[in-house]
Amino acid sequence: MSGGTFSVFGADVTIKGDVAASADLHIDGRVEGDIACAALVQGQSSEIVGAIRAESARLAGTVRGSISARELVILKTARIEGDVHYDALTIEQGAEVDGRFQHRVHAATTETALPLPGDDGEPRLTLAS
Repeated sequence: MSGGTFSVFGADVTIKGDVAASADLHIDGRVEGDIACAALVQGQSSEIVGAIRAESARLAGTVRGSISARELVILKTARIEGDVHYDALTIEQGAEVDGRFQHRVHAATTETALPLPGDDGEPRLTLAS
């Protein structure tokens, strides 16, 4: 699939099983299973029962399961039951979340001290300003 594709699950669609897509997804129906995709947009009347993994997610419906997203927007109509892992988070006033929030730390954002040629290989402390 190309990076420009977009799939829509309408309000009359119920999916039982995991969904994995390289495409962006817009879900207005019900999904009973885990979802992994690049970007997820959830409609207000939608229900997802399962874990969500996405680069970005904009949630407006009901989610019963854990959420892991780099950029997460939880709209005021959202009802979430599960733990939330995020890099950037926006929550509108009125949204309901019953779970724990945990900010993710990426390996790319933390510095690791590598031994220099001729170094003894002992670990060093590197401070970033």
